[in-house]
Amino acid sequence: KNGGSMMLRHTMAALLTLALVFATADAAWAHCQVPCGIYHDHERVKMMREDIETITKAAGQIRALSAKRDPQSQNQLVRWVVTKEQHAERVMRIISDYFMAQKIKPAMSTDRKGLARYQQMLVRHHQVLVAAMRCKQSASPEAALALGRAVDGIAGYWKH
Repeated sequence: KNGGSMMLRHTMAALLTLALVFATADAAWAHCQVPCGIYHDHERVKMMREDIETITKAAGQIRALSAKRDPQSQNQLVRWVVTKEQHAERVMRIISDYFMAQKIKPAMSTDRKGLARYQQMLVRHHQVLVAAMRCKQSASPEAALALGRAVDGIAGYWKH
């Protein structure tokens, strides 16, 4: 009886460990926050643009499926909503975990041009965050277009 209890505890511990690994896997996707230099900034912008394409497609599918009431259409509707949310969240994670936390460097307060550039970068990256949040809140094509414009506003910083 004691051996079975011990095995159950080990099995539960293993399951909890796996659950933790899967729960945090998305967090690791953004990047490890060690300055390893293996990621390329322009590739992050490219990834965000791909996410925007998916958000745009999802919004169209949501609008089309919302008029249907059969179970299969409702199932697909939910799946498209989840997909839209995931891709908007990915954009938010790239901006916050990668660009804001690691790439945008503060300027010295005595460097007026550098300080102005730093502030401009913060504003533009914040605009991407807000536009991605609005994509999560809405299924309108305008929200996805606004997110695309916001990403265009930061792309020039990350060409290389």
